[in-house]
Amino acid sequence: MNKIYLIADTHFNHDNIIKYCDRPFSDIEEMNNTIINNWNSIVGKDDIVYHLGDFLLGDNIKDFLSKLNGKIYLVRGNHDGKSIAFYNNIGLEVVPTKTKLDEYKIILSHKPLEDRGIPDGYINIHGHIHNAKLDDSFDPSKHKCVSVEVINYKPIEIENVRKEG
Repeated sequence: MNKIYLIADTHFNHDNIIKYCDRPFSDIEEMNNTIINNWNSIVGKDDIVYHLGDFLLGDNIKDFLSKLNGKIYLVRGNHDGKSIAFYNNIGLEVVPTKTKLDEYKIILSHKPLEDRGIPDGYINIHGHIHNAKLDDSFDPSKHKCVSVEVINYKPIEIENVRKEG
């Protein structure tokens, strides 16, 4: 059976993100290769990955897609500025900004959703905040960040998302 994984904020090719988020890499080549290798060591060719935004800086998206296992669905983030048609045409399927997966009782988004927008019993899986903490206006029991900095630079299986962190 195919597995489903979640990840956010890979920021492939974004050299400033290393300093900005204190990532443990000497340069973007090391960062890109580490994330790609971690991804492919976990994700199989037929698995599904929901990428919750800020995939890559630059125009060589198709090159990166060819290096990554799985069928990738993108919840666009603030650094994913291409059109939906562009992403879909290169094989990166864009899904709605707030994607609800009822089977798992989760809502996927790039930015954390306000608590009042999360149905009872659901949690919001998001990125955007990287290794920062949510402010006090958010109920931490209703949110899970899957930015790469907090999930060890590798996708997390959807079955484990409530168990970890």
